[in-house]
Amino acid sequence: MIGFVGAGNMASAIARGLGEPVYATDAGSGRAAALVAELGGEVMPTNADLFKRSETVFLGHRPDQLAEIAKGVDATGKMVISMMGPTTVAELQAAYPGATVVRTMPNTPVEVRRGVVAVAAGGEPAVELLSRLGTVVVLPERQMDLATATAGVMPAYIAVLAEAAIDAAVCHGLDLKSAKAMFLETMAGTAELLIKRDGDTLAVRREVGTPGESTVRGVAALERNNVRTAFMDAYHDVLTRLSRPYTGGAIVAD
Repeated sequence: MIGFVGAGNMASAIARGLGEPVYATDAGSGRAAALVAELGGEVMPTNADLFKRSETVFLGHRPDQLAEIAKGVDATGKMVISMMGPTTVAELQAAYPGATVVRTMPNTPVEVRRGVVAVAAGGEPAVELLSRLGTVVVLPERQMDLATATAGVMPAYIAVLAEAAIDAAVCHGLDLKSAKAMFLETMAGTAELLIKRDGDTLAVRREVGTPGESTVRGVAALERNNVRTAFMDAYHDVLTRLSRPYTGGAIVAD
């Protein structure tokens, strides 16, 4: 079975996406027990026990706990997959010198096997397993922070867009149930259409818009309200935060 050190939101999403019993530990939150109750498996008494029983271990703890978690653990011959944001391959190798270490950046839609998992180059041995969760993209390690800004945080941005669009529909008189159904299905269908069009956003826009009519006017309103600038600023802020060291689970502020 696969082991999970930490059973938080991302670890749980991956475990549900893989859909099989797990070994799990936590720091006393009870989430490991909840995950095992849901999927089957066993809550392990210690991380050392978890590593002994697992061939593949996902690290879902805080980045600043890396040395503490690895202390006293024998990971020789294991595959250790990190989802700890900016923790580098070199740091993982130093903590687990006998293991095959893999740096990843997954996002939460892995729970429904429609996620994106960015993998730092060198982590190809994990690609077959991770492909069960959705799309896997192998990147040079220097681009892994960009993967966080592009995919890791993106479900939250999309949820904000959905919330704003649904609220606007309700404010203009549509009932909430209909607003949710119409927007969410449109969002899912448009994503499929963009994939079919090989990401040609302009083509999809032109198929909807007629010069001077409602779609063009609506898009112009979004542009006037700086939707592009908002995304540029979001990328900047995420990348700036990722460049700062972790301490106590929070990123150090200036």
